[in-house]
Amino acid sequence: MASLKELKNRINSVKSTQKITKAMQMVAAAKLRKAQDAAEAARPYAEKMAAVMANLSNAITGPEAPRLLVGTGSDDVHLLVVATADRGLCGGFNTNIVRRARERISALITEGKTVKILCIGKKGYDQLKRLHSDKIIETIELKEVKSLDSSVAGRIGEKIRTLFDAGEFDVCQVISSEFVSVISQKPRTQTLIPAKEAIDESVERPDLKGAVYDYEPDEESILSVLLPRYVDTVILSALLENSAGEMGARMAAMDNATRNAGELIDDLNLEYNRSRQAKITKELIEIISGAEAV
Repeated sequence: MASLKELKNRINSVKSTQKITKAMQMVAAAKLRKAQDAAEAARPYAEKMAAVMANLSNAITGPEAPRLLVGTGSDDVHLLVVATADRGLCGGFNTNIVRRARERISALITEGKTVKILCIGKKGYDQLKRLHSDKIIETIELKEVKSLDSSVAGRIGEKIRTLFDAGEFDVCQVISSEFVSVISQKPRTQTLIPAKEAIDESVERPDLKGAVYDYEPDEESILSVLLPRYVDTVILSALLENSAGEMGARMAAMDNATRNAGELIDDLNLEYNRSRQAKITKELIEIISGAEAV
């Protein structure tokens, strides 16, 4: 049985931990609202961008189609952009994304494909490097970024487009989290390149009702501007959804940790009081026994 001093020290230690988890819960709750608003505000823009791309892609086929839209014509080399958080203490948020990435990697390897990984977030790299360090080409950390905006997504998008133009991969997919609610975040896989495949998966083709559209300038010129922006938009949406999901998961995890610490403190206090009572009783028995002996 632990001594009274050891129990007292442990109670104080758990109380200190409880104060930290409570503070982290409050910070995550304060940041969640802003992150959630940003993620929800980005969704309509991403949906409209995809709808415009779907409309344009209907009007362009053949060798003139941009490579970002139709791909290289091959699917031998796959680039997986795995977006996680840079920090932990957010429950299973990072683990769920990495699990989805591992499943996708295993499926592609089984099909005989070559896999390359671009990690966004330190936690994804830390977990994937154990089995797939040879496939990771770069890790981008965002912990020094003050706010997620189009400039951040633009730098990541430019990196991906540079790799694509250099022939480093044929297909690119983004594995991230989708924010559903404070207590629910689900991992998702989005095709980024070729964009036409992503549009076919996620967007219902517009019904033109027999109308024929003429574009000014031509479709190729419009797509040359919109395709890089579309890539950046998908990346930004994934980062914003991740940010909201991370804060929601952290708030829930710290709330559970705070309540668990409270229960542990109650149990330790009960054990401390019982030990103290037993010690006092023993001392009284010794005093009474000594007095009777005299």
